[in-house]
Amino acid sequence: MQRSLFAAFLIASLGAPTAAFAADEEIQVYMDEINPAGKVGLDVHLNYVADGDGTLPYAGAESPLHRWRITPEFSLGLGGGFELGAYLPLATIARDGMARAEGVKGRLKWLAPHKETGFYWGLNWEIGRVEHRLDENPWNSEIKVIGGWRDDKWQLGVNLNFDFKVAGPVPAPATLEVATRLGYKVTPGLTLGLESYNELGELKGFGPLSQTEHKAFVTADFAIGGFDVQAGLGKGYGSNADDTVIKVMIGVPLGN
Repeated sequence: MQRSLFAAFLIASLGAPTAAFAADEEIQVYMDEINPAGKVGLDVHLNYVADGDGTLPYAGAESPLHRWRITPEFSLGLGGGFELGAYLPLATIARDGMARAEGVKGRLKWLAPHKETGFYWGLNWEIGRVEHRLDENPWNSEIKVIGGWRDDKWQLGVNLNFDFKVAGPVPAPATLEVATRLGYKVTPGLTLGLESYNELGELKGFGPLSQTEHKAFVTADFAIGGFDVQAGLGKGYGSNADDTVIKVMIGVPLGN
């Protein structure tokens, strides 16, 4: 039943009107982490554009320059490799100092059975609604194909992110982004990584890479007082107007 529902969600997203949608409330490569059945999790995503162009992409948009994206991500393990997630709310603190709730998003993730080491794969479906300040089209969706490999020291993750418009007034074709992560466990409590996020362009015809957005990060994963932390410093290039980006993801222990 769960597999049938997930397949229906994927078909619904693929059949939606197409448009690009940048989900920069989380800058993350999905790996093989998933909650066991009944376990509730909470990750808090904090992303900040420290330097960049700051040009507004359309009238009424909120400038990404010197803006914080602060997003609590709640998750619930369903068993059978399934996990529900809710990004609630999609909040920002803009350069004017004003804190705003800008929308909500939900997701359903599935990972195929796999061992602690070796290959893994899965799928993730997301749908969300945001305010006009973040996107001209309020309803957007994403299908993420998850793949990777890990052993006791090394980890490799690859995500294919297909982004679609669901509803909104502005024509926007479906796009594809490829995100990758290479990590190495230096000590039991520290993993260093390199991440890359690369838009290939519209599905109907990929454009020159110089005309699409790209960013690369160096990251460090560690624990502080029971909190799992991933911190990263990134550089945008290509057509990306965000030159320097700071990201932090904090795993909050809930004790369940």
